[in-house]
Amino acid sequence: MGIPVKLGVFEGPLDLLLHLIEKNKIDIYDIPIVEITDQYMEYIHAMEREDLGIMSEFMVMAATLLDIKCRMLLPKEVNEEGEEEDPRAELVEKLLEYKMYKFMSYELKDKMDEAANVFFKEATIPEEVSQYKEPVDPRELLVGMTLEKLNAIYKSVIRRQEDKIDPIRSKFGTIEKEEVSLSDKMLEVREFAREHRKFSFRNLLERQCSKVQVIVTFLSILELMKMGHIHVQQEELFDDISIEVQTDPESWKNLTEFAEEG
Repeated sequence: MGIPVKLGVFEGPLDLLLHLIEKNKIDIYDIPIVEITDQYMEYIHAMEREDLGIMSEFMVMAATLLDIKCRMLLPKEVNEEGEEEDPRAELVEKLLEYKMYKFMSYELKDKMDEAANVFFKEATIPEEVSQYKEPVDPRELLVGMTLEKLNAIYKSVIRRQEDKIDPIRSKFGTIEKEEVSLSDKMLEVREFAREHRKFSFRNLLERQCSKVQVIVTFLSILELMKMGHIHVQQEELFDDISIEVQTDPESWKNLTEFAEEG
């Protein structure tokens, strides 16, 4: 593993080469090796006063560039597949790899800067919560538990539920409301008409004990009015309805026939 070298603003020879390529806006896949080598050597001469231990890697790269420069002047070599080899290929591959790691280092630095602004709060659990203990340990409850024991527990629960059922009330079934027939209600109105020759519809409804009773009473008034036994009058809208008996209730014999047909 190589020792990292940092000289001024350049961290090693590859960093210097990458700087020269970007400065001259050169295509990294088609490096003009002569131009880059001359510029690189100028930087090397400017660094002559630096520590030789630090300069060693830069000198190795200078030798590599000179070697590539010489090979570029010679006829190109051909590989086993019959393709011409580019003396710069290995250098380009190293530069691309270095460039990738360099940008990755920038991203890591940004993340470190962002992380420096993040603060974490240590967990603070109230004392009463930290001291809480489960009243029953489920593992202790399940010790020695088998399917046979579970079945016995299930049957005992079902038996308790059955014991709660009232053996008498459970057989009553559904309690239904008593039906109110129209004929019976008409007979009831006749009995009321014997005592009151003229009365209000509101007073008649006040005697009813349920909504069904009110509805059937209203229908019976309509039937008696249609038969001509009563006369209905209302002075104003939403006023009370006045009911006046027109015939003798004793003559309402056809109500019995109506009741029988109903």
